[in-house]
Formats: sequence, structure tokens, C-alpha cells
Amino acid sequence: MARGALMRRFTRWHIWLGWLVGVPILMWTVTGLFMVARPIDEVRGTTLRIENEPQALTLPGAASADGPVKEMRAFMQRGRAVSLVTMMDGTQRRYDLASGEPLAEIDAAAARAIVGEAIRGGDAVASVTRFDAEEVPFDFRKPMPVWQVALTDGTHVYVGQQTGEIEAVRTRWWRTFDFMWGLHIMDLKTREDTSHPILILFAALGTIGALLGCVLMFRRRKARVTA
Repeated sequence: MARGALMRRFTRWHIWLGWLVGVPILMWTVTGLFMVARPIDEVRGTTLRIENEPQALTLPGAASADGPVKEMRAFMQRGRAVSLVTMMDGTQRRYDLASGEPLAEIDAAAARAIVGEAIRGGDAVASVTRFDAEEVPFDFRKPMPVWQVALTDGTHVYVGQQTGEIEAVRTRWWRTFDFMWGLHIMDLKTREDTSHPILILFAALGTIGALLGCVLMFRRRKARVTA
């Protein structure tokens, strides 16, 4: 008897909880279905852009002598005025802005020093590993040569070999979040595709299920009243 009373109490709690969360769940599933219905590039209007053939910049001095230049920017890098030149093939090169002399690519010791200066706890280094642009770790996902400075707390700091800049910081929480995001959008391979048939199908099924649940809540309440 006591067990039956407890189960009836649980049932009542479940019904009231259903009334509280039913509408938000329906809202989440409806808005989720809407958001995954179209590819994000189409939503942003990226597909409407007319792609033009990139043109090389014409620059004086050493920056333009090594090949066609796509773009360049100037900034202060650890007390030195630096120009970062991106070539048409995607590679990047640094130059001393004052003299125009090319700067050497970052080595392991420099990458370690950069992380030690710019990251809290960056002096607790477990390993420093170089990766080519074609073989970067999955948690980086940018086609550029980098140094991975792995800290003892599990954080991965990526320093661009050509740029001398910290390109990404990946904590353990970030990697867990990235995995959960992949599950959320049902894309564990790239974790970037937010509109594909499987996701749309399950979003639609979730919406139908939430809608039916809300309808049945009204039916259950009507049955209790008539009883």
C-alpha cells in the first residue's frame, strides 16, 4: 500500500513537472528544428557572395620579393614592430617592420617562452611538439604549422610557427565541450555540420514527440477532472 501511494505521488510530481517543462521543451525542439533546417552558410548569406579571383598585392621591399602576397598586417609583437605577410599559397612570413628583414620561424624554445609569458600557468610545460599544416591535431583544426605546447594540467596551447602568435588554447574542458557539441549536432567527424539529414530527422521527431506530450498533458488533466 505504501509503495502504491509513493508511486502515485511520483506520478503527480511527474505531471506537474511536465506542465512546467513541457512548453520550454517544445520551444527548444521547434527552434532547434528551425535552426538545423538550412545550412549555416546559407543562413549567413555566404552562398550569395560572388567569389572573385584573389589578386596579389604589389608591395615594395623584401616582402614582395619572395612571391605574390595576398595580404599583410602590422602589429607590435613582444616589443617589436612586425609585419605579418600572408602569401597567395596561404603560407605566412614575418618581417621586422623597421628594417624589412625577414624574421626566423618560431622554434620550440621560443614557443615555450611565448606560452610562459602569455598563459597563466604556462611555465608548467609537459611537452612541446611541432605539427605540419597537413597533420595538425584534431582539437586545433587549422591548416597551418604550429607548435603544440602541452601543459601539465592538460591544456594545449598552439603557437604558430610562422606567425609567432598563440593561435588557440584548448583546455580539457574545451575538448570535452567539443565532444559534447559533436554529439549535440550528431557530427563527431568534423563537429561543424549543423544541418544534415540525420540531425534534421531527429530534430523533427523530437518536435513531434514534445508536441504530442503537451497535447497528452491536457488530455490527462481533463481525465482527472472528469474522474
